[in-house]
Amino acid sequence: MTPTSGIEFLVWLLIAAAIIAMLAKRLRIPYTVSLVLGGLLLGFIHIPILSPLQPGNRPDWLTPDVILILFLPALVFEGSVKLDLRELLRNSVPLLLLANPGVLLAALVTGYVVHWLIGLPVLVAFLFGSIISATDPISVLAIFRDLNVNKRLSLIMQGESLLNDGTAVVLYGIFFGAVVAEKLSVPKGAGQYFLAVAGGAILGSVLGYLASHITGALDDPQIEITLTTILAYGSYLLAFHLHLSGVIATAAAGLMLGNFGAKRGMSARTRTAMQSFWEYISFVMNSLVFLLIGLEIHVRELLQNWTSVVLAIVAVLLGRVLSVYLLVPLSNSFSEKIPFRWQHIAVWGGLRGALALALALSLPSTSPYREQILNLTFGVVIFSILIQGLTLKPVLKLLKLANGDNATPA
Repeated sequence: MTPTSGIEFLVWLLIAAAIIAMLAKRLRIPYTVSLVLGGLLLGFIHIPILSPLQPGNRPDWLTPDVILILFLPALVFEGSVKLDLRELLRNSVPLLLLANPGVLLAALVTGYVVHWLIGLPVLVAFLFGSIISATDPISVLAIFRDLNVNKRLSLIMQGESLLNDGTAVVLYGIFFGAVVAEKLSVPKGAGQYFLAVAGGAILGSVLGYLASHITGALDDPQIEITLTTILAYGSYLLAFHLHLSGVIATAAAGLMLGNFGAKRGMSARTRTAMQSFWEYISFVMNSLVFLLIGLEIHVRELLQNWTSVVLAIVAVLLGRVLSVYLLVPLSNSFSEKIPFRWQHIAVWGGLRGALALALALSLPSTSPYREQILNLTFGVVIFSILIQGLTLKPVLKLLKLANGDNATPA
């Protein structure tokens, strides 16, 4: 693979993303759903001009290193820098419950049901549960914006996904270690979890605070945007090297910069330029990720293992159902109530995406159940994006949660 072929591949992906974005808008189909469908279609088209997109010619970019180091920090930072910290704190109880014990409960329920229905060894099944337990809000939030869905519901969905990504990565590390050692140490795992999450949050907050002060002393959009890029990737990489949660560190850094540095230390010109820059970066990253997912789907393998994939989908949905319907009522006892209709959206809108694929792909090639976990993960992600993503808009309209018709707490 030469640099020229890599650039050709990137150019073709951007051309496809631009065309698909225009078609998705005209056809009123969620953008990420359209990208996956477009990637699937491009994978089947064999004409000379599209040869850079064909297997064997295209570079292997759907790898854990690329997703976790290149795509994920940018997407997490772009999402967190726009969030209102006061609103997050106001909804901290449901967010912390869903993103921490909620992910753990979903992972354990999913793992046990997969172990029971498919027959994977219990620790391997729990490992799969940790891989598939984090939600991806990208498709959901795009639909929410189109339909003018309640801002608090949008914030809860987005805030949960930012926090539970970090939780899922930490749980994955714990269960992977347990599979290798063939023994799960609960006290050690709990200690690793709290250290990674709390340490990542502190590290990201400190770096975001320092970056806010530096940008406050400058008035140059190019330099300040460069500093935000360093902050997004630097916080992730530093946390990674310190064995802390890089996702949590980047999210905390983005929250700090967005709520303090951008509002108090940046001029209106710089703030507008920064928002435009990160919105474009997010568009490009999302386009590449979901097109790559569509291109890399092995339809024949999924069809050959359709029974196991269907059972895995059932297990994942059951885990999500229990985590939402058990923990949200508990949250309602301590904070502002989340309406029952919103809980249905939290369940059906809990889509899975690139993080799950990155974690599954990061399993060593020598892992005995790697191929089976990969097939199950791809199957769940495709169902999540295509079926749940396409039906979420009708569900929102059915529940009268679209176009400003929002539920009130009950």
